[in-house]
Amino acid sequence: MTDERVRFNICDSVADVRLVRRDKSNALDGAMFDALIDAGRQLAHTHGLRAVVLSGEGSGFCAGIDMSVLADMADGAIAGVADLVTRTHGICNRFQYAAWVWRELPVPVIAAVHGYALGGGLEVALGADIRYMTADAKLSVMEVRWGLVPDMGATQLMRHLVREDLARELSYTGRVFTGADAFAYGLATRLADDPRQAALETAREIADKSPTAIRALKRLFNDAVTIDPRVGLINETIEQQALIGSRNQIETVLADREKRKARFEDAT
Repeated sequence: MTDERVRFNICDSVADVRLVRRDKSNALDGAMFDALIDAGRQLAHTHGLRAVVLSGEGSGFCAGIDMSVLADMADGAIAGVADLVTRTHGICNRFQYAAWVWRELPVPVIAAVHGYALGGGLEVALGADIRYMTADAKLSVMEVRWGLVPDMGATQLMRHLVREDLARELSYTGRVFTGADAFAYGLATRLADDPRQAALETAREIADKSPTAIRALKRLFNDAVTIDPRVGLINETIEQQALIGSRNQIETVLADREKRKARFEDAT
């Protein structure tokens, strides 16, 4: 038994973030929401960070809301919060930000899902840029089973990944589907027997690229789902103009020409 919820270490510019509440299947309680937010905020200010892998220890990624939290909802509050509408974390409330913080990180985040990602657990995974899963993983937009709606960003994140009717069906029924289904639907990027290992390999591959270009790409992709195409095309040229002739862009070309590992300056 432990009060710890999230742990991370950084090696070669890649953060390995683990949900570590094994005794509760990494379920989301107030402390877990706060731990996810704290980890994301720390990483957002970590100099030299280039990629993040997010996974769960034990039998699954995250089992969703802790049942004790559901049991305490009769007083009109959830995990000690009664006012969900007031924005406390930018465009989000506390619960939404536990998933959205990974979208806001300036570097790519890869979620590695095994076992299960149910309800809020799936929403945390949806906050990542990329999702690797085992074929037999169990997933669900489960909130309707408790008479609730998904409230950690799923309605905003799913609509850019799957057809609208499919997002509605999964949400209206709360049915459990597999990682293989998720790949077919567009919710999983890749299937892997060991998604964490596959995610770490991809994260290291990303970390070998120009960090200024990667951060520019994340800004562009984050904006692309919400802005007018005319603005998005201008943003592309603004990012490109800043990259052309920059230290890391020149180093990318030289390293390729000289058949050596690039020596990049850290981006901020």
